[in-house]
Amino acid sequence: MKTETYKITGMHCAACSSAVARVMSRLDGVSSCEVNLMTEKMTVSYNEKKVTLKDFTRVIEKAGFGIETCDAPKTKEARYDSRGLIIAGILSIILLYISMGQMFFKNLPVPHFANMNTNPLGFALTQIILCIPVMIIGRKFFTVGFASLFKGNPNMDTLVAVGATASFIYSLYMTFSVTANNHAVHNLYFESVAVVITLIMLGKYFEQGSKEKTKAAISKLLSLAPDIAHLKNNDTVTDVPTSNVKVTDILLVKAGEKFPLDAKIIDGETNVDESMLTGESLPVAKAIGDTVTGGSLNISGNVYVEVIRIGDDTTLAKIVRFVEDAQAKKAPISKTADKVAGVFVPVVMSIAIISAIIWLMAGEDFSFAVKIFTSVLVIACPCALGLATPTAVMVGTGLGASNGILIRNGEALETTHKIKAAVFDKTGTLTKGKPEITDIYTEDENKLIFLAASAESAANHPLAHAVLKFAEDKAINYVAPQSSENIAGKGVIATVDKTQVIVGKKGFLTDNGVDTSKFDKKATELEKAGKTVMYISENESILGIIAVSDRLKDDSAKAFAKLKEMNIKRIILSGDNKISAEYIGNLLDADEVYSQVLPTEKADVINEIREKYGEVLMVGDGINDAPALTTADIGCAIGSGSDIAIESADIVLMKNSPLDVARAITLSRLTMRTIKQNLFWAFCYNVICIPIAAGVLHIFSGPLLSPMIAGLAMSLSSVCVVTNALRLRGKRL
Repeated sequence: MKTETYKITGMHCAACSSAVARVMSRLDGVSSCEVNLMTEKMTVSYNEKKVTLKDFTRVIEKAGFGIETCDAPKTKEARYDSRGLIIAGILSIILLYISMGQMFFKNLPVPHFANMNTNPLGFALTQIILCIPVMIIGRKFFTVGFASLFKGNPNMDTLVAVGATASFIYSLYMTFSVTANNHAVHNLYFESVAVVITLIMLGKYFEQGSKEKTKAAISKLLSLAPDIAHLKNNDTVTDVPTSNVKVTDILLVKAGEKFPLDAKIIDGETNVDESMLTGESLPVAKAIGDTVTGGSLNISGNVYVEVIRIGDDTTLAKIVRFVEDAQAKKAPISKTADKVAGVFVPVVMSIAIISAIIWLMAGEDFSFAVKIFTSVLVIACPCALGLATPTAVMVGTGLGASNGILIRNGEALETTHKIKAAVFDKTGTLTKGKPEITDIYTEDENKLIFLAASAESAANHPLAHAVLKFAEDKAINYVAPQSSENIAGKGVIATVDKTQVIVGKKGFLTDNGVDTSKFDKKATELEKAGKTVMYISENESILGIIAVSDRLKDDSAKAFAKLKEMNIKRIILSGDNKISAEYIGNLLDADEVYSQVLPTEKADVINEIREKYGEVLMVGDGINDAPALTTADIGCAIGSGSDIAIESADIVLMKNSPLDVARAITLSRLTMRTIKQNLFWAFCYNVICIPIAAGVLHIFSGPLLSPMIAGLAMSLSSVCVVTNALRLRGKRL
């Protein structure tokens, strides 16, 4: 099986995208096909031994659409011509003035040749002359609409084309009848044809502008990385296109410039604004050895960097791909709308025909039946139905990306709002992932740290790194030991300035003749708090103890408090020892704590939690979390985590903050609310408006809907759906 994405051209409404999906699904070898109207992309999974791109092209072109590979050169996006729209608008207003004005105002000033009372034939011919240019400007509705109808895939354009054509032909017939019967001028619908076409063109123009706004997140991301890089070559620096830069090349990035690619600082220090990538507003300090992300802004100092990733491997490229994939794939809720849209246009055409026939049978004249037929066709709006879900998903994923929350697909965005339990890995997710010194008990702290750091300076393990970092932060200049022996799992014996120093566990010191009783009670208290205790002695005399712990991230407590407010169970799942895990659980007010869980067992625990509470979200950062991330309903990876964890996840938190878990759930809830509002509006609009257009109110002496009002309502419904989705952009997560 192979999965690929293609660009589909010529789609105008949900009926179009549904038609493409329908003809593709009929092909032998195609297992699934998703067509997104908003992004104009088709994602298809198929057996390449049974079906090929030639087969796709054949059935899609037969259905009246085009297909292109996504790497094909981008053609200029068609947009409604504003000049044509303005001309159509002016002609329609004049036509309305001449046709409708004389019916309401007897003494309305009009030219003699267009006077309804004194020159009825001239009145009709003037309307034809004004109407035909509008039809020519809106010819796309007719060419596409009738082509789709003849190919068996009628769409929104078909409804407009058939309705407008019926009204025009009937009005033309009435024009020829004017010479024999002057009253025939009251049965002309040229103004309806022109105004309907103009209003729908106007609605499409606004809709297209709104749709482009929903793509702003991707456009903004793509514009982050600069096109030019300053390449260092020996002692010279030259400007080259960023696309020509290779891995290991050295670049100069000046203050105020953006980093062209992912790189590692090799010379200089600076502060970096990563807000466009992570949503974090505060600058991040960077020094030699730190990595920087392409697209982030170098604020304060000139630095030299070594490029570590280029092209599609850069963080920015992955983010763009992540967001594009999410916007191209449908949320499950949209499948209901797609099924309706697939049969919507044929049903509407049937309703229009049946309504017209019933009114004719009821004794109404042909003019009345044409009005009913046209109104029903024009008011129906599969556009609003098709745009309801993809617009909200597109804006939602864009909002997430701008806040450092990357959502892999529409399904993940929908499922996240159902989460009942959030499961967190401890180390690196809730904690910083690096042990730090938290407590020191001694009579002379500087001496203790000097000896401990000197002894540990030859070691290479996390506890030693914690001691050395503490010494560096305190500006304590430790020295290299004259001799050193590291006993794995126990401690180190070293000679520092001719003094024997032992650093390690209690048992290790007592085995070497050191009495530790002076600090045993305090050490026990620290160990109960989940901390690791190191004893330090000098010449077999105890000096003190150091407690080391992996500190909680600053916002872990806020994250758990927020999830509690949202009525979501908070669970810690850790491979760490029981004391340490439960201590963290108590600090965070976790509902449950699972400790000493092997990586292979984590998936089983996720299934157990799902049975107990319902849908589960798992948050992790390591390779060992990948099975659990895949097993959970939603896998959520910390952005600083391993590539395997990120690839296994449905959501990636770029800011490495557990608080973003609550924000991701909030984003999902907001998006789903918007989708439901859009679908309600689209369904409700059609359920109410189609019967009115069919003349239900007229049965009870109510008003009859004119095709002009129908066209206006149809256009406004699509614009309303897209505008409602755009409201998401202003929400705070």
